[in-house]
Amino acid sequence: MERTFVQIKPEEIKDNPFKAIGSDWMLITAGSINSYNTMTASWGGMGVFWNKNIAFCVIRESRYTRKFIDNSDIFTLSFFDENYRDALRFCGAHSGRDCDKALETGLTAIESKNGSVFFKEARLVLECRKLYYHDITPGGFVDKSIKEKIYGDNDYHRFYIGEIINCYKK
Repeated sequence: MERTFVQIKPEEIKDNPFKAIGSDWMLITAGSINSYNTMTASWGGMGVFWNKNIAFCVIRESRYTRKFIDNSDIFTLSFFDENYRDALRFCGAHSGRDCDKALETGLTAIESKNGSVFFKEARLVLECRKLYYHDITPGGFVDKSIKEKIYGDNDYHRFYIGEIINCYKK
């Protein structure tokens, strides 16, 4: 029997964000059901900012998903059970410029009532309304070793903060 999504409050999320994002990974998705892209990410977070429940993620300039999130008011963060690890690996290693990631991985894109896209196979989805973005720049680093280690190619991330407007779990 297929489990269906139920809406919960962000305060009811039981996941440890360090594990869910850093170890288990997530898919960042933006666009419409007719034109979207998704990518695997292991950097980001959740918390409270500006008196709102928020999630944040970062996307490099070179990533195809970045144009979708820049042109969208809403993005989603989808979390999966371990049996989807190969799909997440694929979505992190291949560009949506070159392939249909959902088709290649067997994931099923679905549309929310707000027109955002997430995946039927996810176990937890955060639907976020974009509040703010900011580009990471070389001059902002206090610890210069991070710039040297992570940004040797000068492909900097853009930081996105989104208010969690819907939270769905199975």
